[in-house]
Amino acid sequence: MRNYKIYLIRNGLTKGSLEGRYIGHTDEDLCAQGREQIVELATTGYFPEVEAVLSSPLKRCVNTAKLIYPDKEPILIDGLKECNFGEFEGMTADELSDDESFKRWLRGEKNAAPPFGESNEKFSARVCACFIKIIEGILKSGVRETAIVTHGGIIMLLLAAFGLPEAPMTDWRTPSGCGYMLSLNASIWARIRKIEVTDEIPFTVRDEAEDDWSFFNEEL
Repeated sequence: MRNYKIYLIRNGLTKGSLEGRYIGHTDEDLCAQGREQIVELATTGYFPEVEAVLSSPLKRCVNTAKLIYPDKEPILIDGLKECNFGEFEGMTADELSDDESFKRWLRGEKNAAPPFGESNEKFSARVCACFIKIIEGILKSGVRETAIVTHGGIIMLLLAAFGLPEAPMTDWRTPSGCGYMLSLNASIWARIRKIEVTDEIPFTVRDEAEDDWSFFNEEL
């Protein structure tokens, strides 16, 4: 049974993220510092080569993908967009600290939602359904190595829902421009819809990284 490699990568910094603001569907691009950060990570570290790059359609993800994989045109997937924060867009946690709807939403209550935004339940359902379709596409096409460039909240949700080892969302916080290597075993996925988290990326040394995951190329 084949194993497939998937790389979840968080977009680089934006002005809003530097200011601690909720930037969801707002199409904010990378700031200068964010671009410099991604270039440095790609230069001093090593992002594995891939056959396909999938991305949220928002500029901060598309441009992160193009900086890391300049020879690959990213395939844009609407379901990989960050949560729609509604009236919370552009605001900080301090500015919302007295808002009761914000408190319920932050506690993770299923039906809690920002005014005119996406509830926790709808956000989770959208993202999980999108990921399942992506996995189905990978297995059907036989693409062995895929990068998915998306948002921090998406990565946290996906790994809490599907990742092994199992851990809550807060344990999967990811620095901007970084992410995780996942090993997808088709048999395990078919049985329990789980995927193993095997390493963090970018790797610090290319040769060591290749040694660490080259065994995944073998067919079991």
